[in-house]
Amino acid sequence: MEIIVLTINGQKVTCPSGASLLQAAEKNGIKIPTLCYHPDLKPHGACRVCLVEDEKTGRLMASCVTPAAQDMSILTATPKILNHRRNIVRLMMAEHPESCIVCSKGNRCELRNIAASLGVGETGLYPMPNYTPYEQLNPFIIRDLSKCILCGKCIRADHELVVTGAIDYNHRGFHSRPATFYEKPLEDSICTFCGTCVSICPTGALSVKNTRYVGTPEKEINSICGFCSVGCSLKMGIAGGKIVEVNPSKRKISVNGATLCIRGHFANDFINSADRLTQPMIKKQDENSNDKHIPVSWEDAFEIVTTRLSEIKREHGPDSIAFIGSSKCSNEENFLFQKIARDIFETGNIVGTGYASGQKLLAYIDERTHGSCRVNALADLEGAEVVFVIHSDLESIVPVADYHVKRAAKKGARMILVDPFKTDLAALSALWIRPDMSKGHRMNTSGLINSLARKIVDGNFQDTDFINQYTFGLDPYVASLANFDAEKITEKHTWSPEIVKQAFELVKGRKVAFVVGAYTLNDPDGKQLIDAVINFSFLTGGMGAKGAGIYIPVAENNLVGAMDMGAVPDLLPGRVKMPSEKYMGLDMGAFITCIESGKIKAAYIMGENLLRSLPQPDRVAATFGKLDLLVVQDIVCNRTTQIADVILPGAAVYEKYGSFTNMEGRIQTFKPVVSPPGNAREDWDILSQVVKGMGYPEQYHTIEKIRQEIRLKIPMYQGLGNQQQDWIKNNESDNPFLSTHVKFSFLPAVPAISAAFDASYPLIAKISSPRFHLGSGTRTSRSERIRAYDRKGEIEISTADCGALGLNSSGRVRIKSEFGSIEREFIQNRHLPAGLVFIPMGVNHNDAMNLVGLGQKAHPNSAGCMLSRVLIEKI
Repeated sequence: MEIIVLTINGQKVTCPSGASLLQAAEKNGIKIPTLCYHPDLKPHGACRVCLVEDEKTGRLMASCVTPAAQDMSILTATPKILNHRRNIVRLMMAEHPESCIVCSKGNRCELRNIAASLGVGETGLYPMPNYTPYEQLNPFIIRDLSKCILCGKCIRADHELVVTGAIDYNHRGFHSRPATFYEKPLEDSICTFCGTCVSICPTGALSVKNTRYVGTPEKEINSICGFCSVGCSLKMGIAGGKIVEVNPSKRKISVNGATLCIRGHFANDFINSADRLTQPMIKKQDENSNDKHIPVSWEDAFEIVTTRLSEIKREHGPDSIAFIGSSKCSNEENFLFQKIARDIFETGNIVGTGYASGQKLLAYIDERTHGSCRVNALADLEGAEVVFVIHSDLESIVPVADYHVKRAAKKGARMILVDPFKTDLAALSALWIRPDMSKGHRMNTSGLINSLARKIVDGNFQDTDFINQYTFGLDPYVASLANFDAEKITEKHTWSPEIVKQAFELVKGRKVAFVVGAYTLNDPDGKQLIDAVINFSFLTGGMGAKGAGIYIPVAENNLVGAMDMGAVPDLLPGRVKMPSEKYMGLDMGAFITCIESGKIKAAYIMGENLLRSLPQPDRVAATFGKLDLLVVQDIVCNRTTQIADVILPGAAVYEKYGSFTNMEGRIQTFKPVVSPPGNAREDWDILSQVVKGMGYPEQYHTIEKIRQEIRLKIPMYQGLGNQQQDWIKNNESDNPFLSTHVKFSFLPAVPAISAAFDASYPLIAKISSPRFHLGSGTRTSRSERIRAYDRKGEIEISTADCGALGLNSSGRVRIKSEFGSIEREFIQNRHLPAGLVFIPMGVNHNDAMNLVGLGQKAHPNSAGCMLSRVLIEKI
């Protein structure tokens, strides 16, 4: 890159070619005030506060939009410039209300700070009040556009970063303002309430609706979001020992930049819930033989846990005890938890709750690709040639990953979307393939991928160099593709040959980034699809290429890390496979079955509300009642803690030390922002006391002690704790890109399983989180803002099915599956195709899990893990 030399304020500086004068100044530590500029947005030049002067010509220029040129000589603070800046600020202030004292932006108002630095106290101009309505109907954002300076940051962030288009300029001249389409309230628009506009606004025109605190927080501390697997970097405002505000951090290298989602921005107030657990408790019976929980000391709680677990182990053997880890807990906690299970209690019964929601898929991909997909930066997607999104509701589950995909499409990537449901990506897709799932059809996306692979081979578009250098088994794979004739595949699955042809034209000769839904491998034909995707990546040379490969947007924040730490049934720490099946733990269905049969007598659950998150919750509750001992370590009182024999109050992510590993393979450490409530303790500290109580020789008095052991036993985590952020390391001896002794293996393409149509349950229901909840909703349902915004959990039914069922545009219905039934309000969705129903989870106590079976994948006519065949009845 060409380097430019120029002079700023008499100082010789350098900058890369293409940089603006403002960027050149910032790079060299020279401060120029701005209001409309943001490093993550395209330069706009609206405010003109960043004026600089060309020393040679005397010309004034907006530095944010003026490219730096060789031998330029620039001045940034001459009397001429300062005079213009003062006049610009005076004009803004003349239109601005005099409400600084009560403004929630307080001392962080950029207009106020610039005015103060320029010595502008009073404008000396006639006031030009621009009164606009004060909008605060929703529980998230207050809009006071009388304070708007028309910098355009909110609009540009909406269009360029979040890529939603909810707001734009409306009207002209003095009446110009950012507004929604037809000036509808935000809650009636397509706004996702990500809050990016609030964080990026330089004045108090946009602010967080906060009932707890108004003004500038006492201090701000960086942390990591504890919701989805993106792992956004946060800046948390603290006042009175409470978190009162959340914004994106200003870390230069973060996955989210200036953006967040509705959960990360507004739902973290769950940690202030009245349901927080504050002291250890044990179950006792009162004089009427009713169970109740009474407070005990930590010493007594640890004594009961260690004594009872030891007694059960002696009486029934180590396999009578099960440990259920959590993808919400930190790497350090999951490592120590599985160590307690395997080394101290000598049981292999480690149950991972993330096993059904992505861990199993990640482990299989890791095995087939020799770890080549462990690190995949989301930012690389924005340079992708083709993005192929398969059965993945990014907008609701991992919204910030969704922003990256949408930005990729806006920057020219060809997007192919395979999804029967209309998502926000449909409008940006070059091709939206909408499988027909009515009358028993499965999506059979594996057939589509294999048909494309056959056309790649027939047209000689495969990456021969990649195949020869890094793979083996091509010939059997190519021979198996003979079973995938596009005409026959499309005829059977209602895809026209034209669809396959269009997809082929988009992918041929290009590297493809696949974004595959986390629940895919739990579908009956999920393995065929994943094998098809991996084979296609080998065939086209996309594996390992920047902006290509395979991305799995799992839901939970530390699902990847929990797997790496060995808190899963079939892997030891470091993703090491079990030496034999007899040492393998249990999946969740087998865990429940073993309790029912009496094989498991005790369970220790850390950080999971299983009676809300698991399918068939009534069956699970009855099953837990058979246990001799149930220990639950959690942060809030919930349905699972209510039946526990011992309750150990833990700390939320913002109240402890730890680290998470996100879906990219990015390891991020965090520290406490506030203290745990009452006598609650950090979870790693609770586990360390269990270790001590069992008389184990190794003691863990600090979190650094745990990290030392992780670094020693898991080479992938050699950099853990050395800095705030690191990346998973690959094993050189087992990676085809790093070793000549290992190669990728093609597997023969296998046709998908067909399914019979079940007239008893003619509809397919997708059970998934809406964007304001995550998973079962244990945490988000305790956020004051989310509760205030929460809809009724209405299910969505297509117009065609409403007509067939004799339903109006809204009302109440009963939804039945072979596993159970629920009753909900419904609304008509004209975008849904016939035969499909959407049921939000996380609401109504997550009753949607009554429609799903614990071992649903094994059912021969199953629709999938989070899909259920249902019948709808009018009430």
